[in-house]
Amino acid sequence: MKVAKEDIPVKIDTPDAVARHQPEFGDTADYGHIAAEYFTFTKGTDITALLEGLEDDLCQSPHWGYIVDGALTVTYTDGSEEVDVRGDVFYWPPGHTVRADEDTDVVLFSPQHEHGAVIEHIREKVEESS
Repeated sequence: MKVAKEDIPVKIDTPDAVARHQPEFGDTADYGHIAAEYFTFTKGTDITALLEGLEDDLCQSPHWGYIVDGALTVTYTDGSEEVDVRGDVFYWPPGHTVRADEDTDVVLFSPQHEHGAVIEHIREKVEESS
């Protein structure tokens, strides 16, 4: 699920500040600590092969985040895709992979334990191919 900034409902609008608020943007009830992450991908990077060996060969951690610059295509378990672009706020549920359509910087907030395990898996795959 992604939301462009312009589509997030404005709750406060003054000459000095605008506050936008999107309710029900994912549920963290089943997770503990959250990690803040900043990723940089070069155009063409596709992490799909690095996720092989995980459940359904996909990342099973949810993420909330923001595309700082660039564009990513997210593919979900059911095969559906969405393109998240600069300025989009997003929620990716468990069961996804990503591909960089452009050089991309992205900020993620993820369950620390779940995504830490995915990052370690990817790190090991990268080391194996070196």
